Amino acid sequence: MFSFVYYIKEFLRPTWIRSFLTAKTAPLKSPSYFRDFPQTTEKECTHCLACMMICPAPDAINVVQRAGVWQPEIKKGHCIRCGLCIEACPEDVLASGRILEYKRREELTLKGTYHISIDQKKCMGCGNCSVSCPVNREIDPSLRSSGTSTSDEVIMRVDTGQNKVLHEEKCTGCKTCEDHCPNQAIRVARVVEALQGGEE
Repeated sequence: MFSFVYYIKEFLRPTWIRSFLTAKTAPLKSPSYFRDFPQTTEKECTHCLACMMICPAPDAINVVQRAGVWQPEIKKGHCIRCGLCIEACPEDVLASGRILEYKRREELTLKGTYHISIDQKKCMGCGNCSVSCPVNREIDPSLRSSGTSTSDEVIMRVDTGQNKVLHEEKCTGCKTCEDHCPNQAIRVARVVEALQGGEE
């Protein structure tokens, strides 16, 4: 009982009541290193799609054309705010926090390549991946009608009953081959290398 009365007296002290009612907290301020959702800058998008290719979150960014102008659109429900799209864009179209400032100061560029792997145990040599590949069809137009390729310049082709990768360096990472494989035997993995200060 004594302790209860003691606390009541303490809480009813005018100085305590005054400090309680007039207490103020510092205004919330995001630190400079905070990575918010990417925002567009005044720079013009060239539709190179580097932002979409580097993005690890499915459907988080899409480059669309509105009134004849290309512009990246961020879907906040999918974006994980990693900042890779900002670092990958060669035109500095996107910005968030101090990422763009750091990228410029350090002369940071991201070089992306793609690695194609085929599970030969699952591959049945149907050629769907080779025929659906837009780069393959551009290199060898006969693929559209014949379904097979004899060109050594294509990314991949069916040879002796199995699909084989010939020119992995030509892959643009669209993953059309993955989408058209009925056995999920082909995978396209993104390999990103960061270059700093104009290194090659």
